[in-house]
Amino acid sequence: MIAKTGSKRLLQYIDRFPKARILVVGDMMLDHYIWGNVSRISPEAPVPVVHVTKETVLLGAAANVVNNVHALGGSVRVCGVIGHDDAGRQLSHMLRAKGIPADGLIVESGRPTTIKTRVIAHSQQVVRFDRETKDGIDRDTHRRIYDAVKQHVDDGLDAIILSDYSKGVVTKELVRDIVKLTSKRDLIVSVDPKVNHFGIYSGVTILTPNTKEASLGSKIEIESEKSLLKAGTALLKRLKCKAVLITRGEQGMSLFERGGRITHIPTVAREVFDVTGAGDTVISTLTLAMAAGAPMVDAARLSNVAAGIVVAVVGTATVNPEELKKRIMNM
Repeated sequence: MIAKTGSKRLLQYIDRFPKARILVVGDMMLDHYIWGNVSRISPEAPVPVVHVTKETVLLGAAANVVNNVHALGGSVRVCGVIGHDDAGRQLSHMLRAKGIPADGLIVESGRPTTIKTRVIAHSQQVVRFDRETKDGIDRDTHRRIYDAVKQHVDDGLDAIILSDYSKGVVTKELVRDIVKLTSKRDLIVSVDPKVNHFGIYSGVTILTPNTKEASLGSKIEIESEKSLLKAGTALLKRLKCKAVLITRGEQGMSLFERGGRITHIPTVAREVFDVTGAGDTVISTLTLAMAAGAPMVDAARLSNVAAGIVVAVVGTATVNPEELKKRIMNM
């Protein structure tokens, strides 16, 4: 539950979202869904036969973060890498169709645009297959990304979201250069992390690992409140960041702030059908709220409400300001 005074304050932050300027840097991809029904098992192998009824393609990973910020009313720009292929052109077209500038998408020849294909039957994921490369970006692409980030910072920016899906865009060198660039201007740098990259996020503002990622990143198995406190505190110390927000599924979220403040936020999700993209919604709402002037605790509460909305939808989803306000007022 959120007290009336707290609800009023959260609603005011949402009204400020359109003034916030966000740059999303990271791994762009497409989420391809094949929808169908299953009524029998294949005679060729013990696998279900899916009768396909429709296909949809949505913005995924960092592109879904961009879409989330846009849906929430924030001013968003994008910086990432696509391939010289149909998928890259489709991703660029999808952003432009929403009114989001796609000039920050850098084409790297020989590198495919990442596509995740999920087969969904009766609201359940049957299988997923990925078309991608995890090779790091080349030096020229790194330079072009950094130059683009610097230009956006110089033009005026409130926050940068690093959306790391470990597909080669978010590198140690890029994080180091962005942290150095933004530290002089007190800009927010938030990270949706990947476990194998935990060592490169030193100096960012806030990190949003899930329980598994926090366990692996801190090398402390989270299985109780005591171990949770140890893991969150260890991550803060190791990464020298201002805060760590651990997303804990049905147990909500736990925010660890520099100075020792710890806040546990219970989940508000009413139904959970699909957690795909929930992390994108969390980092988008959290960063947008902070850029709109919300303290970290209130920003985390807003992101918790937003995540509770999208997990009730099958497939990659976003939330808009009206939905967010309605849910808050009904709590």
